[in-house]
Amino acid sequence: MLQSSITHSAPTESAVDPATKRRIIVVCLCAALGGLLFGYDTSVINGAVDSIAGTTSGFGLSAGMSGFSVSCALLGCVIGAWFTSQIADRLGRVPTIIIAAVLFIVSSVFSAFASTIWMFIVFRMIGGLGVGLASVIGPSYIAEIAPTKMRGFLGSFQQLAIALGILASVIVNAVFAGVSGGADRSFWFGLDTWRWMLLSMVVPAIIMFIVAFRLPESPRFLVMKGKVDKAAEILGEIVGEHDPQAKILQIRNTMRGEHVARLSDLKGRTFGLKKVVWIAMGIAILQQLCGVNIILYYDSSLWKSVGFSEQVALNISVYRTIAAVAVTIVSMFIVDRIGRRKLLTWGSIGMTVFLVIAGIGFYQGTVTDSGISLPGVWGSVTLTAVYAFYLTFCLTWGPVMWVVIGEIFPNDIRALGVAVATAVNWIGNFLVSNTFPPLKGMVGIGNVYIIYAVFALLGLVFVFKALPETAGVTLEDMKAE
Repeated sequence: MLQSSITHSAPTESAVDPATKRRIIVVCLCAALGGLLFGYDTSVINGAVDSIAGTTSGFGLSAGMSGFSVSCALLGCVIGAWFTSQIADRLGRVPTIIIAAVLFIVSSVFSAFASTIWMFIVFRMIGGLGVGLASVIGPSYIAEIAPTKMRGFLGSFQQLAIALGILASVIVNAVFAGVSGGADRSFWFGLDTWRWMLLSMVVPAIIMFIVAFRLPESPRFLVMKGKVDKAAEILGEIVGEHDPQAKILQIRNTMRGEHVARLSDLKGRTFGLKKVVWIAMGIAILQQLCGVNIILYYDSSLWKSVGFSEQVALNISVYRTIAAVAVTIVSMFIVDRIGRRKLLTWGSIGMTVFLVIAGIGFYQGTVTDSGISLPGVWGSVTLTAVYAFYLTFCLTWGPVMWVVIGEIFPNDIRALGVAVATAVNWIGNFLVSNTFPPLKGMVGIGNVYIIYAVFALLGLVFVFKALPETAGVTLEDMKAE
């Protein structure tokens, strides 16, 4: 069994008082702004992609080039995630958040005003670097500053922020397109609407940049750098630690001075790596291989197939995102009580069942370039299964994966471990996004959904066999063989 070793030598933390709860929630909400930008950046392009590729106001791209202009940001995400640990361990968690905000600002402005497709691609990749940094540093920082009893709740802020970022971008795109008459139309100051969609990201990015300067540094990073007085101050005043000096001693025992973790530190006896690295990478890639990022590819045409107009079908994407936010909030309140393993287990079961039903439904349909048509009741059945899958994901694997990878690593390799796991997550995203079109043509959309169901089932096996329960365990008790 691929099992990480977790000890329980530390004394149980006392209850967190209300004042500390309020302080730490505010801090973690601010830290999660990176997740909001993460969601906003990866979603805002959806409202602009057709116009960017078109000839009316865009660059007149081929289908292949249009796809690359979107997916190039994912390459930036992988690169940004991979190098985050080096920046975070050398400069600190808060400076890394600030750097991510700067990258978002630069990407937003220059991609909006790009005069050529290659200029656009370069600055989309820079935005991807910012997403990569934010997707690593958010879970790491929140896990390191959160009290043990609230870590699951606070760690879920990352997925909540991502969902809110997606919701914000969907609303902004809909409003801009509605007011101007379309993404290709000229809008304020003669700038094309799709360019305003991209430029809108600069507002939350500037807010994130300003707020980051007010965030306290991670006590664990400060201990690593020998700044124990400052660490004690933050542990006492922000985290609510009753005995900061004892906590600092406990943290010190899990650190190796100012050593910056390297890839060689992840080596172990399980196929060349530490078990915890395999566990984190497994959870990270299985979250993507269930196909969540393309699972709603046909939802607009499905709504039309059951009698709704195109505009109503498009508006439903806003309601879908609101529902995703709602179930993510529910997950936040139950993850510490139910535990990570149970949520992921039940999530895997539900996702597998709904994907199988959706796959069977798609077997009945006729797929064309403009969408899909399903006969009789199969439209409603398939649509219900697709949405049930999506909401089950948002309740379980969506937020819990970020909680787990943020907390499961020992202190001395946490930033690097989260970086590697997140890079693997982005690689999984890239693979699923780019294999869906050819797979759909080769084996049919119904079989593609069954493939995703198999991966959801593998997620169940992986959680059952490999994942230790980390709820209620202090970060200093996280061990890896």
